[in-house]
Amino acid sequence: MLELRPNCESCDKDLPPDSLEAVMCTFECTFCTGCAETILHGTCPNCGGELVRRPRRPAQLLEKYPASTKRVVKPVH
Repeated sequence: MLELRPNCESCDKDLPPDSLEAVMCTFECTFCTGCAETILHGTCPNCGGELVRRPRRPAQLLEKYPASTKRVVKPVH
């Protein structure tokens, strides 16, 4: 199950579980679409993988399967 990390690793923008602005790589490194497009150019700086839109977990399942609250920040400039 995906962690659904709560923030962009680059700029620390909040990315709630239902965000349409969250993208991730296959290792679940998570970024906002702004950083992914302008700074990262669609490539994860950690693994070199493709960044794709993160799926949203249905609201009724978030109580049983909550999103992660652990913030990861590694600014990329």
